[in-house]
Amino acid sequence: MKLIGLEFYKLRHKHLFLMTTLFLLVEIGWAFMATSMSITRNPLIARWETLILMLSTMNGLFLPILSAICVSRICDMEHKGNTWKLLLTASVKRGHLYAAKYICACLVMLWICILQIFSVIAFGIIKGIEEPVPFLILAQFLSGTILTNMVIVALQQWVSMALKNQAFALTVGMIGGFIGMAADLFPLDVRRFFVWSYYTGLSPVKQNYVNEQMQFTIQDLSILLPLMAFLIIAGIVTYLAGSIQISRQEV
Repeated sequence: MKLIGLEFYKLRHKHLFLMTTLFLLVEIGWAFMATSMSITRNPLIARWETLILMLSTMNGLFLPILSAICVSRICDMEHKGNTWKLLLTASVKRGHLYAAKYICACLVMLWICILQIFSVIAFGIIKGIEEPVPFLILAQFLSGTILTNMVIVALQQWVSMALKNQAFALTVGMIGGFIGMAADLFPLDVRRFFVWSYYTGLSPVKQNYVNEQMQFTIQDLSILLPLMAFLIIAGIVTYLAGSIQISRQEV
């Protein structure tokens, strides 16, 4: 807990929560503007499913980039300040520091996910959606987004901690954003191997066209559970591989 508190203390002048919130507001503004235009053209799709699906699609583009920025800001402090030797002299184990940075980044991204849920509820009420708030669907959307974030944060942290030049880590985030945005165009067998595709892959809402009309379907939780299990295993492997490699890396 002390190391986690120390990580947030070191971030006090970096305004990370403010930066990520402003970045998220751009995504939310874009998503809700696109949703409003769609509802104006077709009032029949003024439903909660439309909001959730739109935000899931936008997350595939924005959140990989935001995760890369967030993790890079947290990890770059040790590279720029050259504090690795100082921390090791103070008997701080690199594995513990690695875990503290990971938890810190996940908490920042958790704030983003919670803010998204409140934004969806507020926008739906403002647009006058008559259906009651689908808390169960929102909970599934939240859990899928958090889980995907945690795996991506593990990957980004591995890259950011291993390399001093954070431009490479940010490039990985931008490539991930492109893959996340175009993931639904990939074959299913290919898509499942790209972690960035799980923003839409774990979305509880899917769309299809029947007689040239858009229809929404709610994915059963039994369909999503195997994907979540696969993602959890991938996240654990990525985190452990990164932690072990950084712990053995020469300072």
